[in-house]
Amino acid sequence: MSRIMADNTKDTTAFYDRRREAAANSAPSPTLGELLKYVGDIRKEGSGDETPAHRVLEMSETSNEPRSLPFVLSFNNLTYSVKVRSKMALPAVFGGSTTRLGGGGAPATSMEAVGGERLFSRSKVLLNDISGQARDGEILAVLGASGSGKSTLIDALANRIAKGSLKGTVTLNGEQLESRLLKVISAYVMQDDLLFPMLTVEETLMFAAEFRLPRTLSKSKKKLRVQALIDQLGLRNAAKTVIGDEGHRGVSGGERRRVSIGIDIIHDPIILLLDEPTSGLDSTSAYMVVKVLQRIAQSGSIVIMSIHQPSYRILGLLDRLLFLSRGQTVYSGSPTNLPLYFSDFGHPIPDKENRTEFALDLIRELEGSPGGTKSLVEFNKSWQNLKRSRNSISTGNETPTHGLSLKEAIGASISRGKLVSGAGASNDINPNSLVPTFANPMWMELMVLSKRSFTNSRRMPELFGIRLGAVVVTGFILATMYWNLDNSPKGVQERLGFFAFAMSTTFYTCADALPVFLQERYIFLRETAYNAYRRSSYVLSHSLVAIPALVFLSFAFSAITFWAVGLDGGFSGFVFYFFIILASFWAGSSFVTFLSGVVPHVMLGYTIVVAILAYFLLFSGFFINRDRIPDYWIWFHYISLVKYPYEAVLQNEFQNPIKCFVRGTQIFDNSPLGEIDNSMKVKLLQSMSKSLGVNITSTTCLTTGADILKQQGITDLSKWNCLWVTVAWGFFFRILFYFCLLLGSKNKRR
Repeated sequence: MSRIMADNTKDTTAFYDRRREAAANSAPSPTLGELLKYVGDIRKEGSGDETPAHRVLEMSETSNEPRSLPFVLSFNNLTYSVKVRSKMALPAVFGGSTTRLGGGGAPATSMEAVGGERLFSRSKVLLNDISGQARDGEILAVLGASGSGKSTLIDALANRIAKGSLKGTVTLNGEQLESRLLKVISAYVMQDDLLFPMLTVEETLMFAAEFRLPRTLSKSKKKLRVQALIDQLGLRNAAKTVIGDEGHRGVSGGERRRVSIGIDIIHDPIILLLDEPTSGLDSTSAYMVVKVLQRIAQSGSIVIMSIHQPSYRILGLLDRLLFLSRGQTVYSGSPTNLPLYFSDFGHPIPDKENRTEFALDLIRELEGSPGGTKSLVEFNKSWQNLKRSRNSISTGNETPTHGLSLKEAIGASISRGKLVSGAGASNDINPNSLVPTFANPMWMELMVLSKRSFTNSRRMPELFGIRLGAVVVTGFILATMYWNLDNSPKGVQERLGFFAFAMSTTFYTCADALPVFLQERYIFLRETAYNAYRRSSYVLSHSLVAIPALVFLSFAFSAITFWAVGLDGGFSGFVFYFFIILASFWAGSSFVTFLSGVVPHVMLGYTIVVAILAYFLLFSGFFINRDRIPDYWIWFHYISLVKYPYEAVLQNEFQNPIKCFVRGTQIFDNSPLGEIDNSMKVKLLQSMSKSLGVNITSTTCLTTGADILKQQGITDLSKWNCLWVTVAWGFFFRILFYFCLLLGSKNKRR
């Protein structure tokens, strides 16, 4: 045991001694940010670019002190549990011992908790007193079987677990990390590759640069940063290739993963956290990804990643390992110490076997045994205690931070060009203004988001084409079905039916907006989790991008139906008809967008949209007049989205006071008397005239447009007020969508 501790202590202290010695006696490779600064200075001298550049120390200025400013991320006693249903157990009368249902392992009794899992309780411990340390220049790999707590630990370090749920501390250079600061100096790469499919690799990284790099950097410098990052990630051959999806061929899986990493390291973060970056990749692609991570670490970043089962080549790139088993630490240290560790534990690793595979197999075997991994957990604790005591004696328990506080270290990194997004227009290193909450102002975020959405949509014209086709076909069917309606009583009824169907159609065709945000939801969550842009900017850009398509659809539908059906009002009537169709599309699109922020599943969303729109149509006033709706349902009439555009187009159609729709004998058309001879109808009119004392002839106007509006109960609002109410509904649902994003995108475990 003492030999193991001594070797481990020598390895640890010698590593940092070599780093100090190399930094003091040689000129190490500058960081990527420094190279970009030098390139930018040269370009500025040649082109006269006066864009403010970051302050970067010259090589000669650092000849007597270490170049890199070490960062040490420490996590101590991290404990996290979740509420679960109590485990069901079979009583002993059904078989010898009590067996857990769904446990997936050896039988356990109430006296025997396996790996922190409490039987017959309402909580399950996912992290149980986890401690460790990660330093810049190194890769810390978290290993373990599925369900061991790897992703949970990464989430804990990334501040993706609610404060009240996570116990323990996470510090950087001995100081507690504030959530606002962590969002700017760190990056989190999810296990899934969440990218826009129709953007190229270069465009994807360029949009990330627009979000994360400050506007004080010129466009040319941002492009230089992207080009340097493409080379760093080994993506030069795929730079002009689209990302692709199931229906469009694009980059390979390994390249997608490297792009996902690239968009999160575009601002050169100090802390990089990755959840299973090699998942689903072949051995060569996985090795290339980890090789990229090694280069990122060597540029001065702390890299912490979870990995399921690294190959022998990948193991050679890792600096520290942290093995977990059901939320507990079973090994923490260098990969080179694994053979000695398990040999001393009594399970030596065969010479020609992969060390990590052997360790994981042994851990799984212990997990299935009655005692679980308790013996290995206890052995690791004694190992760590002895190692800490050795380190304290040999190094005085110091961390190689050169006596700098966290603020000073971050400020010095900014001045050297390491943290590109942290530098503002000034060199002030005030703790309150050290890093901005967002790299860019709202108007710039709005421009970049809109440009990205337009670019991605423009390359998938089939989506808009299908929607346009649906609108054109529906308009064509309506135009031919209601071709050139007359002004008879039957024509009035047909006009009412046309308007009801046309208004409801505009809302139903907006249902295609539902999957738009559902597809972008997790991209949005990833980008806003680390302050790439404001949620309000996303909502505004989402609205602006939708408007041009709605204008085109509205014009197509209006032009096809207005003249063909024979609607009234001339050109001014057509203009208002176009506006109310556009307002209907706007309100419907906003309503569906709001639902997409509430309902996370497409099929469930479509069901809810269709049902609610059917209710809106039912209470719009077409099927039953307002004065006939029961009092307990009248509130639904006033919140119906179809009500206001329906009433607006009716007023636009029947607003002419001199236009007649029922003359003389036409009064009998919608009654059983409509089938009798015309001469008999004239006689009936004469009889009615004598009874009423009013002369009614076959040409006398009996019903005008105002009469029809009164019959339909349309007396509350003018047509323009109905238009403004419809537009206001659209803005109202956009505001609700914003609050859905604000409240529902915390992206943290409870």
